[in-house]
Amino acid sequence: MAAPDAETQRVILVTGPSGAGRTTAINALEDLGFEAIDNLPLGLIPRLIDGVSLRPMALGIDARGRDFSPEGLLDLQAQLSNDQRVTVELLYLDCRAEVLLRRFSETRRRHPLSPDDAPGEGIAREMEMLAPVRSGADLLIETSDLTPHDLRAQVQRWFGSETGQGMAVALHSFSYKRGLPNGLDMVFDCRFLHNPFWQKDLRKLTGLDAAVSDYVSRDARHAPFIEKVTDLVAFVLPASVEEGKAHFSVGFGCTGGQHRSVAVTECVAAALALQGWRVSIRHRELERLGLAAETSRIVKTGGEARN
Repeated sequence: MAAPDAETQRVILVTGPSGAGRTTAINALEDLGFEAIDNLPLGLIPRLIDGVSLRPMALGIDARGRDFSPEGLLDLQAQLSNDQRVTVELLYLDCRAEVLLRRFSETRRRHPLSPDDAPGEGIAREMEMLAPVRSGADLLIETSDLTPHDLRAQVQRWFGSETGQGMAVALHSFSYKRGLPNGLDMVFDCRFLHNPFWQKDLRKLTGLDAAVSDYVSRDARHAPFIEKVTDLVAFVLPASVEEGKAHFSVGFGCTGGQHRSVAVTECVAAALALQGWRVSIRHRELERLGLAAETSRIVKTGGEARN
């Protein structure tokens, strides 16, 4: 990632369910030169930011914290985002419930939110509590199938000045009925494209299905739209790198967030990846409805990496 300019404090807020790898990620960031502090109460973070040091910081946020609440963390994220002295990113480490249960069983640890009960109850309670934070995260890393070594490599890829490949670009699909995702730098409306919802054989499918993406792409306006959007985003990204931004988010919305916005997000992500940009994808409504598994992912680059 490109480092912020010399006058900006870079802050990475690291959170996620217990057992998903927060400590591993914090240690990896510390090895990359970040000042790392784990389990810091939310109320102390603004005072910490008021210090004079411009060294990048990685702050671990634990749901067990005495003053923790999802609303408090999202409010802190918004507060820091509006602070001209700070470049803030919220990193969420996600993991499937059955994998977390296995990890707790293998280590015979008690879950912090259910010390007297089976770990499964605490896992379910914590994941439900953290759902708003997961939706508001700037970057999500799914750790279910990652070893600690793999997770360190992912963190180095996204945040390492030497091993990184330039700015991180996040593309989000969403439903306008549920509002815009937090922290978007650009938003594009896909509701003018032909709507697969009105086709009975496509209604229950998603933009990840070939039949839906083919239907959307047959709209004569689709190809020019993808080309113009890709050109515009690719034009803005280098300037954003020069400005010192480490993360750039683009949203694509449609009525239900299931068909058109998903298909367009996939097309633009593939086009940007071919140009060498590191792209992550979030399909908010598909995640919420459970219509597709592992929809949040990183797209492999197909060209030279951008710095």
